[in-house]
This record gives sequence, C-alpha cells and structure tokens, in this order.
Amino acid sequence: MISSANTQPIEVHMSIRKSWALLAAVLVTGAALGANLTFTPDAHAADHTEAPGAAADPAADIADLYAWHNANSLITVVTFAGLQAPAMDQTGTYDPDVLYTIHIDHNGDNVSDFQVHTRFGQNALGDWGMQVSNLPGEAGPLVGPVETVNNGAAAKAWSGLADDPFFFDLQGFNDTVATGTLSFDPTRDSLAGTNVTAIVLEMPLAAATAGSANIQVWATTSRF
Repeated sequence: MISSANTQPIEVHMSIRKSWALLAAVLVTGAALGANLTFTPDAHAADHTEAPGAAADPAADIADLYAWHNANSLITVVTFAGLQAPAMDQTGTYDPDVLYTIHIDHNGDNVSDFQVHTRFGQNALGDWGMQVSNLPGEAGPLVGPVETVNNGAAAKAWSGLADDPFFFDLQGFNDTVATGTLSFDPTRDSLAGTNVTAIVLEMPLAAATAGSANIQVWATTSRF
C-alpha cells in the first residue's frame, strides 16, 4: 500500500476512449495502490458492456479508468470485461489479441506524450503473463505473471480479477428515468459482488509527468 503525503497536487484529467483500429506493438501492464486522488470533473467512465457491440468483445470493453498520485508515484487502473458474476476458480479475462494503452498528455494538446502498452500472453504450460512497455521509469519492458505484483527498477505492474470498484445505483437510475423524480439510493450498489479484470500500474511521478503540473490521462483498447 502506498502512503499518501502532503504535496502540491498534479491536476489529472481522465477520459476513456475506445478504438478497435489495428495497432502495431507488443506490450502489457499492472501495479499497486495509492492515495491522494485529484482530478477535474472532466472524467468519462463506466461503460460496463452497454456500448454497441461491447457484449460480444468483453476483453476489449473498458469498464472504468482511475488515476491518482501521491508524492512520488502516479497510479493508473483500467478495468475491463465487467459485470461477471463470481464463480468457482474464476480467473481474469486475458486475450493476447487485445492491446491496452494508457495515454499521458503533458501539454494539453490531446496528443499522448507517453503511450504505456499492455499485452497478455501464455507460456508453454498455459500460464498467463503480462508485458508492459514504455512504462515511465523503466528502461525496458516489465514482464511477469498475472495475479502478481511485478516489480521493475522504478515501477510496478499487476493484473488480475477484482471486485468492481465502481459504485452505481442502476435501479435508482431506471426509476429516475421512468418517473422524473430523483430516486437514487447512496447505499445501493448495483455492481457490488460483480467482477472485472484490472490492470494496475504504478510509475514514478516525475517521469510520468515530465515536470508538468497539469496532465491528461486516458485509456484505449485495440484488437489485432
């Protein structure tokens, strides 16, 4: 667990973008946890299979993107393949043909200055692993098994099955739409008890921001 510290916050803008265009690269992701979340209201998240065609391709369907920082690290979490009911011996959703990319923009031109790529693959025994490329603070790819915190020289990566952290009252939303009266219940979480697959990355803050006090972070998936 990363402890928080008093520091001048970096302004982090988050959005989720999807692309099923072909990309050429060989890559993968993961990491730890952090505190001191700061971002602007310009955040778009929570797809959770409702987009057209998403149900047919859960491995490429982003559920949510989270990003925050502490004094030393930037932490990003992208979740996908949502709304899975827990089952015995359930594992994460790993597809070697899907590329997961975290984009970091330093100067506000909506063009990523860093593209951190994650890909999954299997060894001869059928064990799943992950490869993270272009990770700030690392000289080369960070490679290791899923469901394990993989430590690099300065960064960390983790991927695996997780309880969906997003909170949403679906019944309250539907009742509000049907009646025109706000009917949300802050204690009713329709996603509680459902699973997603998560990719978590922790990287040095100075390397990830390149000294900028205002960055944008977004995520894309691409199928080969």
